[in-house]
Amino acid sequence: MAYLEKLGLVSVIVVENDKLPRGEEGERSEMIEETMRVVTALEKQNVKARPVLGSMVRLGPKPGEDETQGNLDFTPPEAHVLPLDLVPIRSALRAGEIPVLPPFALDSGCRSVRVDANDIVGALARGMVEAASLDGRRTEPHPDYSDDVDLTPLRLLIINREGGVPSYARSGYPHLLINLDSEFDHIHHTFHPSWQDSNPTALSNLSLARTCLAYMPPTSSAVMVSHRSPSSLIANLITNKPAVSSSLPHALLQGNRKLSQHTPTLLRRGLPISVVQNVADIDQGKMNYLLEQSFNRKLDKDSFYKRLEKTLDFVVIAGDYVGAAIVTNESCPNSSTPPISYLDKFAVLPSHQGDGTVDFLWVALHDESYGLGDPASLNPNGGKQGKGEGRDLVWRSRADNPVNKWYFERSTGHMRSGSWVLFWCDAEKRLNTEEGRRANAGLSYIEDWEMGRLSSWANVIPKIPSAWR
Repeated sequence: MAYLEKLGLVSVIVVENDKLPRGEEGERSEMIEETMRVVTALEKQNVKARPVLGSMVRLGPKPGEDETQGNLDFTPPEAHVLPLDLVPIRSALRAGEIPVLPPFALDSGCRSVRVDANDIVGALARGMVEAASLDGRRTEPHPDYSDDVDLTPLRLLIINREGGVPSYARSGYPHLLINLDSEFDHIHHTFHPSWQDSNPTALSNLSLARTCLAYMPPTSSAVMVSHRSPSSLIANLITNKPAVSSSLPHALLQGNRKLSQHTPTLLRRGLPISVVQNVADIDQGKMNYLLEQSFNRKLDKDSFYKRLEKTLDFVVIAGDYVGAAIVTNESCPNSSTPPISYLDKFAVLPSHQGDGTVDFLWVALHDESYGLGDPASLNPNGGKQGKGEGRDLVWRSRADNPVNKWYFERSTGHMRSGSWVLFWCDAEKRLNTEEGRRANAGLSYIEDWEMGRLSSWANVIPKIPSAWR
């Protein structure tokens, strides 16, 4: 926290002690002592901190909101904050001090009681966003407010003992990046009972992140990190990206860039992911805009969709067409050879590049294509839902495409052909049975058993007509 403050990343800290049962005699004095201990630790690092020991959060729903809560896809905080309640936080921030709060709230009888710190954090996230919005609309100055203090929270830091959210797909190692919109329920359903002991706060903190990010700006993120990983926390905050890209192959992650139990999890509000298998189900207007903005070229619409009518396998769509992966079946001259699974287009709107959409999209593509049939590919977003046999996925890119470095890291192999580079991802279920395959390959390479299919790909792929004018 001290280092972040020196970088200009000012925090509002809520202290919790989950080893202290609620309702115990003397808990209030113990939580105040914990709060003062944090303040003292910060001041020893030459950082100004201010204990805010009064209860500024009120238990219960915000007045007048009861009728609107049924339509929410997240759990609203069981407490609320009014704009005037935030004056102590404004005052501390204006003075260049980090406010440090114990988990106290006012009950219906105006008594200050200890509550779950997650309720305090959720109420503050919502209240600070609403107060910042009011500041922007205020036309006359208010003695308790100052325009130089923007209360909008941009990051949520959940610092715990156990680190990120464990993933069944990574054998219990943490998720690197979570798309809350499409993965929240799936993570709950696949959470192993043994993790309740090793990661007791994971699911409650997952819910906290979804609640807070629902109120915070769309570009905001949450980081769930162990107190043992301060450098990872700082890196996540500065880059707003996970420690390692979540779309990298598992073998590569477990090779030179090993994961650990304390690897942090980055969480975003994210986007819904859907899969369609018919051209009629594609919103062509939105798809045209996505492709033309992403590639900065004019689409030959008639010939493009006419070809898809004959060849489309499926389309993975991120959000409201902010990203899409189009996969086709390309016939081989030898009718006895199965069609080639070809990644015809992989596109993300420029405005969503760098916000995690590209990783969300690639992971869903993996689950529907070359990862199909693997236990880690139970895509909960439609499509095949992990049932079936994966096929090799093939695509090509111009040799001077700056995105190729990203493709090199995610492909099983590549082959240069004139001004193009042919990439492929081997079907993982079959790949796992290949004897002698090295698990942590750093460079792409061609094995003897691959030569026949490469000649077939090299013959078919270049003949696919361009989609551009």
